[in-house]
Order: sequence, then C-alpha cells, then structure tokens
Amino acid sequence: MTRDLDTATTAAPETPAPARRTGWRRITMIAAIAGPGLVAANAGNDAAGIATYASAGSQFTYGTLFFMVLVTVALVMVQEMAVRLGAHTGKGLGALIREQFSLRLTALAVFCLLLANTGLVVSEFAGIGAAFELVGVPKWAVIPPAAILLWALVLFGSYHWAERIFLIMSLAFFAYPVAMILGHPDWGAVGHHLVVPHIEPSKSFILLAVALIGTTVSPYMQFYAAAGVVDRGAKPDDYPLIRADAILGAVFACVISLTIIIATASAIGGSGPLDSAAQAAEALKPVAGQNAELLFALGLIGASALAGAVVPLSASYAVGEAAGVERSVSRSFRDAPLFLGLFTAQIVLGATVAMTPVDVIQLLIGTQVLQGLISPVVLVYLLVLTNRRSVLGEAANSPRYRLAATAVVIGVAAMSTILLVQTILSWFGLA
Repeated sequence: MTRDLDTATTAAPETPAPARRTGWRRITMIAAIAGPGLVAANAGNDAAGIATYASAGSQFTYGTLFFMVLVTVALVMVQEMAVRLGAHTGKGLGALIREQFSLRLTALAVFCLLLANTGLVVSEFAGIGAAFELVGVPKWAVIPPAAILLWALVLFGSYHWAERIFLIMSLAFFAYPVAMILGHPDWGAVGHHLVVPHIEPSKSFILLAVALIGTTVSPYMQFYAAAGVVDRGAKPDDYPLIRADAILGAVFACVISLTIIIATASAIGGSGPLDSAAQAAEALKPVAGQNAELLFALGLIGASALAGAVVPLSASYAVGEAAGVERSVSRSFRDAPLFLGLFTAQIVLGATVAMTPVDVIQLLIGTQVLQGLISPVVLVYLLVLTNRRSVLGEAANSPRYRLAATAVVIGVAAMSTILLVQTILSWFGLA
C-alpha cells in the first residue's frame, strides 16, 4: 500500500496539469475568494470612522498622521492573522476561542464583542439618519425602512450582492482624495507629520488616539474577516489570494482614512471638535462646492449601510461559533435560529436607539473609544491563537512576526490603559 502511494506521488507531476487559471478565469477566482478582508476593512470607514477621522483633522490638523501610519501597520498584521486562522483551520475566531480557551475566557471574548458592537450598530443607524438630515429628511422617516431593508437583504436576499451594492455606494468617499488635493494642504507639513511622531500630553489627544485605534482596528473586523473566509469555503491553498485581499483591503481603507484627515485639516483644521455631520461635510467643499453636503450624505449612507450589516453579522458569527451552532448567511431562519435571531435583535435595537435624540457626533466617537478599550482583549486572543502550532502548524507566527505582533498588542493596550487611568483620575478631579 505504501509503495503504491509513493509511486503515485512520484508520478503525480507527470499527470496532465489542470488548466491554468488565466484571464477571466483568474479574475473570476479572485472575485469568488477575495472579499472578507476588503469588506471588513472598508466597514471601518463607516459613520463612526468618518466622524473620528474628520474630528482628528479639525482638532489637531495633521498631528495624528504619523499615529495613523502606525495604526495602518497594526491593521495589516491583525487582519492577516485573522484570515490566516480562517483559511488554515476552516474555523472562525469564535469557534477557535471556544476550543482553545476555558468557558469563562470564551464568555469574556463574546461579551466584549457584543458590548462594543451594540453601540456600534446604534451609531451606524444614527449615521444613516444624520446623512438624510443633511438633505432635509427627518431620521424617523428613513431609519426604520433602512433597518428593514438591511434585515431583508441578509435574511431573504443574497448578502454577496448586497455587499457589492454597499461597496459601490461607499465609493462616494473617493471624493476625499480629490478634496485633499484640491484643498491645497501644506504638503511639507503633511510629509513631516507622516514620518515624525507627534504626541500631545492632553486627555483630548489621547482620547482621539484611542478612538482612531478603535475605528481602524475594531474587534468586529477580525471576527468578520475570519468567519467570512470560512463561510466562503476557502481552503489553505487559497491563502495567498486571501492574504493579498486582507493586506490590500487594510491599506486601501487606511489610505482613505488618511485623506479624510488631510482633507478635513485643510478645510477646517484648528476649528476644534466637530459638533455635527454638516461640519464634517465642510471638508468636501473644495471639490463639491454647494453639493458637499449631498455628496457627504451619499457616502455616509453607503458606508453606514455596509457596516450596518457587517457589524451585527460579526457578532452573530462569534456567538454562533462560540455556541457551536449553525451560522451562515446562506441558511434559513429555521436552520440557524440563533445566528439570524441575534442579527435581527441587533438591527432592531440599533434602529430603535438611533431614533432617540442623541448627539450623533459624540455617539460616533464614543463608540470608537469603547472599541479601542476592548480591542486589546480581542487582540490577545488572536495573538495567542496564531502563535500556537497546535492550531496552525507550520502557518503559525514566525519568531519575528510574533515579536512584531506582540509589540502591536502591547501598544494598543498601553494607549487604552492610559485613557482608562486618565478617565478614572478625572472622576476624582486629579486629571
């Protein structure tokens, strides 16, 4: 038997090779496999993300650019680790945490994600409402239909087609690179702040820095990226394309984020924190003129709708994986009641709270601060899992990668700890 297998193995190279994947076949293959990394990263440029990046530009002009470069490196590494887990194990992050950690630690991971995502889902619908209010439509008239549409697209339609629709709508934010150029920023100052660290020892700067981490390296991104790879049926052989999708998606999303900061800094830099979505739209006036608010509204609707589906799906994936039950967007409500039931509950809760009289900008930035505080917890799970050869075998982190990833986790945790300590001291009037 062994000899026969050895002979077959030796002869394998002489057998006819499968047709090469070239031209349209290669493009079709990439389109079929690539996606979770790009979608997860793009979802970070949602309503809360846009508000946070725009606020960074309006408050500190170009002062956060170097910090964003570091955050971009962190996002690339984190997203790559997440999709590597999904491709090589065939399991999502929630399922791996359940298998590799105790019940209490699994519950902690799921609780952190649900806590962060609850506020984030609210912020996505608040973003949709704020976008329509820019063009004179009250939020109560659009949030319920938007919630029903998102819910129906996932439960009764094809999420893959819905995903493409949301991404197309999000293309409106390509106006930011154009606005950045037409806004005539101080390119010398931009280049300086991209390569030279700038830190202000103030609570407002630390608060915004943690918010930037939270909106760029959000915990739900890792859960969605890994689960999306699994749900699409990707295999270890597909990993090179999946890795490229994750890296390019992360870089693309962060480049857009940087242009938002620069465009806003050029238009309204130094004006202080943002108080409304209309102020954020001011950054588009160099390219859109009086149509700035309309263009900003269209982009905000698309980005919020994308994240409005991805964020609750990531939590549903995590809970379904941790509980060991059916979880897939291709299943019916009868086949996956917990998965789709939790998705439905998050949509209802988010839409309901978003219709209350909340301060949209403060809500959006506040949810990102919460994401930033919770990110270190999720990143520790991700780092431990990708370090274990018992989980990934030869695909586990190399010593150098492990060192770099550990530095990323420590850096994120340090920022979160500084903010937490400052907040506690402020309660006692000591900060």
